[in-house]
Amino acid sequence: MPKISKPEYLAKVKLLNKAETERLLSRMGGKLDRRLEKNKLSREEALALQLELEDEQLQEWRKMMHSLKKKEEAKKEEKAEKAKVAKKAKEPEKAKAPSKTKAPSKTRATSKSKVGAAK
Repeated sequence: MPKISKPEYLAKVKLLNKAETERLLSRMGGKLDRRLEKNKLSREEALALQLELEDEQLQEWRKMMHSLKKKEEAKKEEKAEKAKVAKKAKEPEKAKAPSKTKAPSKTRATSKSKVGAAK
C-alpha cells in the first residue's frame, strides 16, 4: 500500500500552476517516478510526496547550516580573543623600543661631525 501524503501537501499541489507542476515533476526521481509511471500513485499523490520530501530536505539543510554558522562564529570569537591577548602583550614592548632607537641616532650624528672636523 502506497504511503499517502499529508493532506496539507495535497492542498498545496492543487494550488500549483502548470509550470510549477512540471518543475516539480522534473525534480522527482527514484521510486516516486517509477511508481507514478506504473500507475501505483496518482499524479497529485506523487507531487504531494515530492513536496513533502523536499520540505524535509530543506529542514535538514537549514539545521546543518545553522550548526555550521555557530561553529564559524565560535572560531571568529576565538581569533578575536587571541588577537586581544597578543595586542596586550605587545604594548609594553612598543613603549621600550623608541627609547632604544633614539640613542644610536645621536651617536651617529656626533661621529659624523668629528670626522668632518678632523679633515
